Amino acid sequence: MATMNLPYSSAAANRRAPHAPRVFAYAAPRHFFPLAGKLIPWFAALAVVTGLTGLYIGLLLVPADAQQHDAFRIIFVHVPAAWMSMLIYLAMAAWAGVGLVYNTRLSAMMASALAPTGALFTFLALWTGALWGKPTWGAWWVWDARLTSELILLFLYFGFMALHAAIDEPRRADRAAAILALAGVVNVPVIYFSVIWWNTLHQGASVSLNSAPSMAAPVLAGMLLMTLAFWAYAVAAVLRRLRCIMLEREGSADWLNAKMEGG
Repeated sequence: MATMNLPYSSAAANRRAPHAPRVFAYAAPRHFFPLAGKLIPWFAALAVVTGLTGLYIGLLLVPADAQQHDAFRIIFVHVPAAWMSMLIYLAMAAWAGVGLVYNTRLSAMMASALAPTGALFTFLALWTGALWGKPTWGAWWVWDARLTSELILLFLYFGFMALHAAIDEPRRADRAAAILALAGVVNVPVIYFSVIWWNTLHQGASVSLNSAPSMAAPVLAGMLLMTLAFWAYAVAAVLRRLRCIMLEREGSADWLNAKMEGG
């Protein structure tokens, strides 16, 4: 039987074929750059609103502690800052690892943008911990297991940034800093479990996934609001820094020049 040759149009076939979802559309700097610019003011506003609300609850609504008196109010800054210092390091190491394995520019730039904010929260956790230690332990600094491992985390952040700045070629710097970041991940569980593994002066976990919170509801609400405020601030600051890194690295790209000319 003779077969009949039907006309075939590639354009028609493309119209009939379903479009593949653009899951990785924002993995390209040219697509993520404008998105980051739109998200920054929203996260900045969220940080201001939740931060002021959390401080109002922690400083004015919650009564003084029976034993530590007003000194316990440092918990509304110290604990969220400590949480963020570990969370940001894990995020930084994850982005650095993705950039190392898949050689993606945006992932490496994201890791670089996260490092200064993570170092800021780590320093804030150490500083407020020292302020809390003076009325509680009678000394500004005690070589406590959790504070010491938190100090090591600060050195890891500094090491990541210093190593990145010491290498002129950006892609080589990304790879070297990524290896350091991934090696330092082992310190994060040490920080978290230090109060369990060693006999330490530091109190136990304020909030645990294995048991109900041992604090009053207003205290927990204020601390969670401050955590949300710190998280929103971190997102806004990191996205703004990421755009600056993009301008520095992609300054000669046609898409960026066109965007700058178009306002």
